[in-house]
Amino acid sequence: MWSILGILTVAIGITLYEVPSILEKNFKKELWVFSSLLLFGVVLSIIESLNIDIPTPLDWLAVIYKPFTDLIFGVLE
Repeated sequence: MWSILGILTVAIGITLYEVPSILEKNFKKELWVFSSLLLFGVVLSIIESLNIDIPTPLDWLAVIYKPFTDLIFGVLE
């Protein structure tokens, strides 16, 4: 609970620090990118603080290439 509150506090602080300068310069696309990346980071941080297992990109590559490697090892044996 406290970790989630800390993550949200830091995210709000970052937003209050960065967004006014982005709006002042009228960077609309940069604001969308900033908001998307910050939201993605906050969600991943909250999921991690709840001890939920997050698969890494390497896990997805292993799933994709496993049949190929099994075929190659089958031929070489």
